[in-house]
Amino acid sequence: MKGYLKLRRKALGILKSRLSEKLYYHNMEHTLDVIHVVNQYIKRTPLKKHDAYLLRIAAVLHDLGFTESNEEHEEKSAEMAEELMIEYGFSKKDIKIVQGLIRATRIPQTPQNELEKIICDADLDYLGRNDFYEISHRLFLELKGASIISNKKDWNKAQVKFLEAHKYHTQFAIKNRQPKKELRISEIKKLILD
Repeated sequence: MKGYLKLRRKALGILKSRLSEKLYYHNMEHTLDVIHVVNQYIKRTPLKKHDAYLLRIAAVLHDLGFTESNEEHEEKSAEMAEELMIEYGFSKKDIKIVQGLIRATRIPQTPQNELEKIICDADLDYLGRNDFYEISHRLFLELKGASIISNKKDWNKAQVKFLEAHKYHTQFAIKNRQPKKELRISEIKKLILD
């Protein structure tokens, strides 16, 4: 379990040096946020030590694929995770678990176990937080820069569609994030009508 800090340092170094400056949302800040939220889940969830360890590793590595491509980035992240984990002497079993955690974050999320539920909810934790609008604006800028969204009205329509389709998976997020997410849906619907 001692390899986590070295792996984290290497992965964050890769993100820092290779991520495009046009990734206003899928950037180092997002990865650090997911690591932070995963650590909060670990504190309040009775997990085996090794499971918590693998969850932390998956949080660190889950968006590495953005250094290569915006498309199929989860798959690319899983491939890069395997390369790094082999380098640091991880077992094939642990690599497969971490790859499963990374792939679980693909939209629409379909987590198959408790660890996958945690990383999925950590990845989209902001949807039910007070900093939603600030983070959402960064995603808007990123998608606008990639010519995926062209204006705020289309963005707000896309956000409502996404927020309504999204489901939290852990009891914590259902209780503590879902209510604010519901509030955001009604607020954004009002913006669309204005």
